Amino acid sequence: MIKTLLITGASSGIGAATARAASAAGWNVALLARSADKLNELAAEIGDTALAIPCDVTDRSALVDAVNQTVAKFGALDGAFANAGTGVKSPGVENGDPDEWHDMIHINILAVLYTAHATLPHLKKTKGHFIVTGSKAGREHFKGSIYSASKWFVHGFAGNLAEEMREWQGRCTVISPGMVDTPFFDEGKPTKLQPDDVADAVVFALSQRGSSGIREIHLMPND
Repeated sequence: MIKTLLITGASSGIGAATARAASAAGWNVALLARSADKLNELAAEIGDTALAIPCDVTDRSALVDAVNQTVAKFGALDGAFANAGTGVKSPGVENGDPDEWHDMIHINILAVLYTAHATLPHLKKTKGHFIVTGSKAGREHFKGSIYSASKWFVHGFAGNLAEEMREWQGRCTVISPGMVDTPFFDEGKPTKLQPDDVADAVVFALSQRGSSGIREIHLMPND
């Protein structure tokens, strides 16, 4: 039976690259993001093994509905990739913008929790895999960075969730990249990690035997 992976933040960058890579590896993919046009275009590119579900992942009821749509379409859920995330334009604490913090925390932290909460009952049935996008910024300290603090939460949560999922032979992996050339930045970063690099790491984690639980994959640019 073909396995199914749900991906948040799937409309561009790492999420879109992972959808293509997982599809090429034989997975069904459910694509979640707010941009319906981009999702539909990606789903059309991938074909019948893709399902586009426009969804604001900070809306818990909408996320639950998206998970239910995925299971109704493909029959089960074997993996979830909580990839949606954002940063802030105003750096530091003293000169930071609390409104930006509010929005970022809802995406970087609460949406990850919502995704885990909505998908775990289904992943438990398949002894499935939860993957989340962390960051180099979640492993090191950066002066006054609220974004970094949000990713420290992600890394800590992923480790705790791995222990919970281990009780029923599930797995949790945090993917921890350095700088990635995505629309996250105003200018391109062609010498840094590419979305396909991160996508390959996700597929690698998914492809491991059930006896192996890879807790973290840390990637850095080779330049």
